Amino acid sequence: MPPVEVDGLTINYDVQGEGEPLLLIPYLSADHACYAFQLPAYTEHFSCIAVDLPGSGESDKPPGPYSTEAYADQLAGFLGAIGVERAHVAGVSLGAAVGMHLAARHPERVRSLSLHSSWDRTDDYLRTVLAQWRALAQASPTVAQAVCGGIFPFCFTPEMYVERPDYVQALVDFVHGRPAQPLDAFLAQTDAALAHDATAALGQIEAPTLVTFGAHDLVTSTRFAKPLTSGIADSELTVFGHLSHAGLHEDPEAFNRATVDFLLAHRE
Repeated sequence: MPPVEVDGLTINYDVQGEGEPLLLIPYLSADHACYAFQLPAYTEHFSCIAVDLPGSGESDKPPGPYSTEAYADQLAGFLGAIGVERAHVAGVSLGAAVGMHLAARHPERVRSLSLHSSWDRTDDYLRTVLAQWRALAQASPTVAQAVCGGIFPFCFTPEMYVERPDYVQALVDFVHGRPAQPLDAFLAQTDAALAHDATAALGQIEAPTLVTFGAHDLVTSTRFAKPLTSGIADSELTVFGHLSHAGLHEDPEAFNRATVDFLLAHRE
C-alpha cells in the first residue's frame, strides 16, 4: 500500500485479507512484518492493517522523544487517513501500550482491543531492563544486533534456545532482513516505553479487551495482570503457561488460536 501522511509524518503500512479491519501495532524496534506468523490465521477473517510506527520500518523517523499517547493520536489520524472509521486493535508490548491509549483517547475508533505482553505503567524493574537495552544498543554496531543478541533472550524461553536453535537463527535472520532502525529512533521509542503510564486511561477504555501474558515473561510479567484487568471494565485474561514475552513468535499456533477466538467473538 502507498504510505499516507498524518500530521506531517509519512506512515507506512500493509493491508492483507478481507473482513472487518484489524489494526496491528508492532512492538519496540519492529516494523509491520512482526505479525508475519499471525497473518495466515487473521486474514481468514479480517482485513489486517499492519503499520510501521513512526521511528521504525519505512515510516518517518522524527526526532524524539516519542510517547505512547502521541503514538495513539497518530494512529487515530492514520485510521482516518486510510478511510477506516473503526477497527479491532491489537498490539504487543510497546504496541499494546499504544493501543490502550488509542482506545481511551479515541474510543470511537476501537471496536475491540487486544493487549499482549503489556503493562499499565513502567515500574522500577522494567525501567532497569529498558536502561540495559538502551546501553546495549548504544554499544552495538547496529540496533538489529542489539535486539538479537541482548533483547531476544528476554523475549523467549530458555527451552526455545536449547531445543530449537535453527528457529532462533531464523528469527535472527528475519530481524536482520528488515529495514534498519537508526539508533536515535530506537532510543526515542524506548523513551516512550519509559514514560508510559496509562493508569488514568484504563478506566476510559470502553472496548471489550483481551489481556494476554506469557507465564515465563520477566519483562512484562503477570505482575501487570491485575492492574490491567481491574482497570479495564470489560476485560478478560489469558495466560500462556509455556511462553515468555514474544509468544506470538514462539508458539504462533497457540497464540493465534486464543486471539482469533476473542476477535471472532467481538465481530459486529
